Amino acid sequence: MSGLVAHVRHLPGPGRPRPSRVLRAGLVLALLQLGGCASLLPSGESATASPWERFDQAKQAFDQIEPFETGTERLTELGFDPEGNPNVNRLSYSDILTRFAGSPVIRPSQLDPGIRRCIAGYDACEAFELQHESIDRERYGNFWADFFNFRRKTRITGWRFNAVIMTHDGTVVFKQWSGEPQIKEYDDQTYPLGPLQGIGPAVAREAR
Repeated sequence: MSGLVAHVRHLPGPGRPRPSRVLRAGLVLALLQLGGCASLLPSGESATASPWERFDQAKQAFDQIEPFETGTERLTELGFDPEGNPNVNRLSYSDILTRFAGSPVIRPSQLDPGIRRCIAGYDACEAFELQHESIDRERYGNFWADFFNFRRKTRITGWRFNAVIMTHDGTVVFKQWSGEPQIKEYDDQTYPLGPLQGIGPAVAREAR
């Protein structure tokens, strides 16, 4: 009988909430406090393997390349090695013609001297394109609006650097660069139906 009484004493009285209810209430309160906590929003990074960590490092290395002077060994030292550098696109002879000599409004005499030598050299000509980028994507704004897919705001930052290099008999004859030193973009997507936004199309596809 005493054991039964001891057991009954541990049961919650009519005015006391059950432990499970207390736990749920505490969890709800904790989640409500996260309403403006942007640090819980997801973030991501996409980057190509590169010998440079910043745009200015890539540009400084590129500026040291001298057409008709820099050899392939020096290119390797500067990080522009088509064999060991990832994300390199080798250009075929037809690619070179299409990209640099394919315009009918440009006469051969108007082409860069390095391009003319490369085209004339044919088998002795090699060209490659390097594409490097480092992009960070960070979601910001209201946690619950993002969590329930009502509004998602993304901050995009980073850099891109592309370079085209032509060599003839092991010596650089032409170089060209392009890119974005500082990428700063904002993407703001609003979904009035929140988590229900994509249900209609999904149901339509299932009904087919």
